[in-house]
Amino acid sequence: MMKAKLNIIKGLGILAIVVAAFTSNAQQDPMYTQYMFNTQTINPAYAGTWESVGFMALGRHQWTGWDGAPETYTFTFQAPLKNERVALGLDLISDKVGLEKRFYMFADYSYLVPISEKTNLRLGLKGGFTNYSNNLNEYGTVDPGDPNFVGEIKNAFKPNFGVGAFLYSKRAFVGFSIPKLVSTKFENDMETFSVEGELRHYFLIAGAVFDLGENLKFKPTAFTKASFTSETGTPVQFDLTGNFLIKERLWLGAMWRSGDSYGFIAQFLFADKLRLGYAIDFSTSNLKNYNNGTHEVMISYELRFKKEKVVSPRYF
Repeated sequence: MMKAKLNIIKGLGILAIVVAAFTSNAQQDPMYTQYMFNTQTINPAYAGTWESVGFMALGRHQWTGWDGAPETYTFTFQAPLKNERVALGLDLISDKVGLEKRFYMFADYSYLVPISEKTNLRLGLKGGFTNYSNNLNEYGTVDPGDPNFVGEIKNAFKPNFGVGAFLYSKRAFVGFSIPKLVSTKFENDMETFSVEGELRHYFLIAGAVFDLGENLKFKPTAFTKASFTSETGTPVQFDLTGNFLIKERLWLGAMWRSGDSYGFIAQFLFADKLRLGYAIDFSTSNLKNYNNGTHEVMISYELRFKKEKVVSPRYF
């Protein structure tokens, strides 16, 4: 009897996480606090903006201390081709919420359109797939024969594609993208369970860098995301972030996410190639009483072959 109660409590806890993640936070696409250095996952036109071969790896543990809370691991790679206007990218994302798992693999194509001597526009295409798994039989339920928690998920493999644009100079940028144009659902083989697998999310990002002194710069950024394709829709969400760059090496900043959280960011640059970053978020919703915060660690590295094109440091 006690075991059954524990399973029910655990199941309700996971259900609360899933509901919060997929309604309040529009989290079919993973969220990131260090989004200004991880834009490629949601905008294919970002590939090539580094003007170098580079990779980025990021791990995010959301709502730590709560069993079944979201865990996201991300790897991106980008490289310019011999035709310097063309760049390619690769995005690999593993996202887990409770027993629900998503694996994303997408390739990016980006084409450079020079606007002026100091401003460029990149247009991008994204294509790939999402693989979904959710073992319904492992959920602890009051009724072991509950038809909503039996069977297997069918159509777990979903191809998709997206588009994006990224306008930028050395000191400012603005991007718009729809990384997944096709809305899909995942269902079990008995058609008693259904979950939205892919929502058509719209992303808008912008930022600029200002000199405050010889060794101090300030970079405000804004990130907006929304979806209007589901039956209930997902709320428009805003991320506002302010970062200070000290002596071209150390980034320190803070962020606020509407209806969700606030947090702090720190990054250190080593020799203009290696970047290490850490961010921590604290919930402002009712979830704040049930978790120990969200932790995010990022590392990126660049291989620069043309010294005359080195921008030191890269601001986004």
